[in-house]
Amino acid sequence: ISPVPPYSREQPIFTTRAHVFQIDPSTKKNWVPASKQAVTVSYFYDSTRNSYRIISVDGAKVIINSTITPNMTFTKTSQKFGQWADSRANTVFGLGFPSEQQLTKFAEKFQEVKEAAKLARDRSQEKIETSSNHSQESGRETPSSTRASSVNGTDDEKASHGGPAEAHLKSENDKLKIALAQSSCNVKKWETELQTLRESNARLTTALQESAASIEHWKKQFSACKEENDQLRSKIEELEEQCNEINKEKERNAQLSRRLQELETELQDKELELEELRKQGEIIPQLMSECESVSQQLQAAEKKNKDLEEKVRTLRTEVEESKHRQTSLKTELKNFLDVLDGKIDELHDFRQGLSKLGVDN
Repeated sequence: ISPVPPYSREQPIFTTRAHVFQIDPSTKKNWVPASKQAVTVSYFYDSTRNSYRIISVDGAKVIINSTITPNMTFTKTSQKFGQWADSRANTVFGLGFPSEQQLTKFAEKFQEVKEAAKLARDRSQEKIETSSNHSQESGRETPSSTRASSVNGTDDEKASHGGPAEAHLKSENDKLKIALAQSSCNVKKWETELQTLRESNARLTTALQESAASIEHWKKQFSACKEENDQLRSKIEELEEQCNEINKEKERNAQLSRRLQELETELQDKELELEELRKQGEIIPQLMSECESVSQQLQAAEKKNKDLEEKVRTLRTEVEESKHRQTSLKTELKNFLDVLDGKIDELHDFRQGLSKLGVDN
């Protein structure tokens, strides 16, 4: 049900889009989203009641129907979020805007509408005071005119002196009647507005109950989805384990395939080697005959080697004997040199003796 009937004189004066929240009635601390996405939020002005309202509708659901009063205050709690308290709706509304500029525009419009509501309230109070003053003045003037007519005495004097007073009283009474009619109309309007507010509150209460029921329903669905998600996660984990096992098997199969290829390659190499060995086996007799001839040659070489070794031993013996003889000769030569040195010393002494004898003679 739309809060603005088609026949209403309310007109939107400012419109924006924002995410709507309401304070949690149980905790009074947490915010509960009233809309799933950004919705239209508008200021409406009622020219007949001279009132302002903030209205927002999400589909067919009224999520904001707040009449602005001079006592309300819009507070910016962050760069993109603002809130205000509505005592009539017994809740706190919060709006989340896409940008700080939109929040600033909404706050400025709120202050402007608040001042207009305050001015309208002051004007209505002045009208009520004026009508009450008129009624008091008419009440005071009526007995004075009556006293004046009774004091003057004659009916002619009454007619001559009471005519203007009665006309004044009639005009005052007409003004009072108009004021009373206006006040009764205002009372009817206020009663109608009160009834409308009661109906709005009833609708909002119903909507709140429906939202609470839907929240419980969504909570249950969320729990069911969570359980289903947990089951799916467990199945996914099992499938991942199975995939890991399959990957391991694939890797083992790949390793076995590589090993099989390697073995086949080795088998081919062995077959080639066997073929070569077979070919070599065919030339084994020739090799054996060559081996026998080589063995004979080796035996002959060994015999020659023994002969040469014997000759080497003989030569070594002769060399040792020659070395021994050389050593003996060296010893004899040394002895001869020693004797020769002694003889040379004796001859030297003998010469010196001879030279001394020649000098003495």
